[in-house]
Amino acid sequence: MKQTRLSRGAFFTLLLIACMMGANHVAARLAFNHGVDVATAVAMRSSITAIVVALLLLASGVSLRIHLKHRRPLLLIGALITVQSLTLYSSVARLPVALALLAFNTYPLWTAFWDWALYKRAPERAVLIAMPVLLFGLALALDVLGAASGLGAAGQWGRIGAGVGFALTAATTFGLALVTMQHQASEVDGRVRTVTTLGMVGVITLIATSLQGGLHLPQTAPGWWGLALLTFLYGTALTIMFVVLPKFGVVGGSPIMNVEPIFALVLAWLVLDQSVALMQIAGGLLVVGTVMALGLRR
Repeated sequence: MKQTRLSRGAFFTLLLIACMMGANHVAARLAFNHGVDVATAVAMRSSITAIVVALLLLASGVSLRIHLKHRRPLLLIGALITVQSLTLYSSVARLPVALALLAFNTYPLWTAFWDWALYKRAPERAVLIAMPVLLFGLALALDVLGAASGLGAAGQWGRIGAGVGFALTAATTFGLALVTMQHQASEVDGRVRTVTTLGMVGVITLIATSLQGGLHLPQTAPGWWGLALLTFLYGTALTIMFVVLPKFGVVGGSPIMNVEPIFALVLAWLVLDQSVALMQIAGGLLVVGTVMALGLRR
């Protein structure tokens, strides 16, 4: 299908969504620093967003009915996105926000892997070329040898290992969800798919929090601000993505949105006083540029 140039309105709307998504993760880290646990954050964010978007779609006359053949794939996608949401926030709770998002941005490689492993579709040449570049940029961003931190490789991995593991788990499950979506649920309206997925995430995480003694709510005012903002930012960004963007003729998967870690880097520095070395910034730019290049290919 022939690609079309983005209108100015669509371009700035996509940048706004990327900024809000980055800010959502900064707000989540603020909430985590003040008593909120990961499951509570995901439960609140997903449940409220699912309800709001569902009401907007019903008001617009969009049917939420799902064909029988799509129910099982959507259940799998919902379970995968639940794991992705929990592990990505777990990474954000342990790493500087921008580094967690950069590690998660390896998901295009995992998408290609799952497409090959499950459906025998060989990765495109562009993905194979991008793979070492993306991994090199990620190694710089994470300072895997401990050169920027001065801790050495062992000390640095002792500090970042768990957070990186959670981020890569999120990337892996998200890649699998995208492949499942493409092959088994592509006929489902993207807005309906989003509502059902977020609804499942909300239900699963609410059950998980009840088994752990209930919601772990903030202990301080900054924690409440963080929880409120992460819910508002995530919900608003998703609403814009699936209600406003279609009017521009644009889907939410635009490569422009991959600048999210850059916004998060700046916001985390301003709000959380998180900073990284110049070498790590260079690595982050390399990762973002590579993922955007993959998204821009025909």
